[in-house]
Amino acid sequence: MSTFYLLLHGLGLLLSGAGLLATLLPLLRQTAWWIRVFDFPRLQIVAGLLLSLLLLAVPTPSLTATQTLALCLAVLAAVAYQATRIWPYTPLHRKQVKDSQRPATDDANHVSILVTNVLMYNRDASRCLGLIREFRPDVVLAVETDDWWLSQLAGITKDYPYTCHAPLPNTYGMLVFSRLPLVDFEIRYLLDADIPSFHGRVVLRNGVQAALHFVHPKPPAPQEAKTSTRRDAELLLVGRAIQHHDGPTIVAGDLNDVAWSHTSELFRRLARLLDPRIGRGLLPTFHADYKLLRWPLDHVFHSAHFRLQRIERLSHIGSDHYPIYLRLSYEPQGWQEQEQELETPNAEDRLEASEKIHQAAVEEPA
Repeated sequence: MSTFYLLLHGLGLLLSGAGLLATLLPLLRQTAWWIRVFDFPRLQIVAGLLLSLLLLAVPTPSLTATQTLALCLAVLAAVAYQATRIWPYTPLHRKQVKDSQRPATDDANHVSILVTNVLMYNRDASRCLGLIREFRPDVVLAVETDDWWLSQLAGITKDYPYTCHAPLPNTYGMLVFSRLPLVDFEIRYLLDADIPSFHGRVVLRNGVQAALHFVHPKPPAPQEAKTSTRRDAELLLVGRAIQHHDGPTIVAGDLNDVAWSHTSELFRRLARLLDPRIGRGLLPTFHADYKLLRWPLDHVFHSAHFRLQRIERLSHIGSDHYPIYLRLSYEPQGWQEQEQELETPNAEDRLEASEKIHQAAVEEPA
């Protein structure tokens, strides 16, 4: 057998081994960053596994036919598992959030949000401002914002008079601008003294008040946090705070987590919220500069009081994240229908959430 074919088969073995390891490690539910990082690239892992199958088809004396078959079956099982995690976030799946039955012109019952991680070191605000002018969202959430970004976006306060700002030089600053009145709002530091989150209510044009929670926790990465503990706990703290709230609720932000992760799913069950991406598509927002390395990190979850009028990933603004725009329709009469899609927490979920929050409370910040 030629050296070329041996190299191809060796590459197949390497890809299959790496893909199987990347599939199995996240099942351990450990919080170490080098384990949790494999929650993100599920599409990329599937691509590597499928490529490995093609390469393993090259005959070689290094493996018997039985060994090759066993390895291929293991790879196919890993592909099937990864596919079950991704499947809900494709248009082939049933939509979790129903389409709005109200006309798009019914502004009184609609609320729109633009979520954008601007990249603090990005010094071109023109494209972000252009999207705000084009889409005219009711609420703008901008994260990774420092004083420079506050000065650049301050001009929109003529149209967005209701504001709440926490600009910071550490890439975790947060700015909130709203056309609609904000009430009882505040910036909180749930776990870390330098990681702000926004909590309050927005008054829709029909007079209904919807709870808003905006978060941007640290990702599990060696330069940020050695574990996912505090990221997970911050999200679960919000979920636990709103789990008994029966009014309309919206949670949004750069969560530094993908929607199909165990923690994101635990949060949705705990908070009884819906994900409008389910049944519509991944809408990956990060990394904006690398087509082959993208996954959905920026999210808007909401209660069953809303249906979806529009969701769209917007154009590049010079950041490593794409902005995401979402327009919700307040249709409480659909609560019972959409409530059937809600996954409710069980005793094990509540115990796990409590343990994660306690662990974060005793863990030293990175």
